[in-house]
Amino acid sequence: MNKGLVVLVDEFDNETGVIDKLEAHEKGLLHRAFSVLIFNDKNELLLQKRASCKYHSAGLWTNTCCSHPAPGELTLDAANRRLFEEMGLKTLLYHKHSFIYKTKFDNNLTEYELDHVYFGYSNEEPSIDLDEVETFKWLSIDKLNDLIRIHPDEFTSWFKIIMSELFK
Repeated sequence: MNKGLVVLVDEFDNETGVIDKLEAHEKGLLHRAFSVLIFNDKNELLLQKRASCKYHSAGLWTNTCCSHPAPGELTLDAANRRLFEEMGLKTLLYHKHSFIYKTKFDNNLTEYELDHVYFGYSNEEPSIDLDEVETFKWLSIDKLNDLIRIHPDEFTSWFKIIMSELFK
């Protein structure tokens, strides 16, 4: 499995090719991605702060984990794999929603993704991969919506879309 490659798709999630991840972001090509949101018994959402070494959205708060499935990898399998790699968690995930978004960053990269959103539940404390995640916290949806409204620049673009579409 080559983690440096992403799957290009059309707006209906039909595969159209494979390309290097950085090249997809440099050219702004639509590719498949996923976002995982883990809740606990208090109905709090587990957030991660992206590591400062990330090539875009570094140091921003976002959903529990996110990434891209490798070519030939099912999106659900990739979501489970990355949840364990980044956060040290295993739980049942289910598909909640999909959407397409496009965000241009200051470093001339463009995130253009068909993002599959997965939900899951866990009361375990994460064991984070510090190469991917700087820190984490659990927050209620109400508190999180307040923080996004007050400090929108502290959150990733895709996470703000997820929150506005699923939790308003």
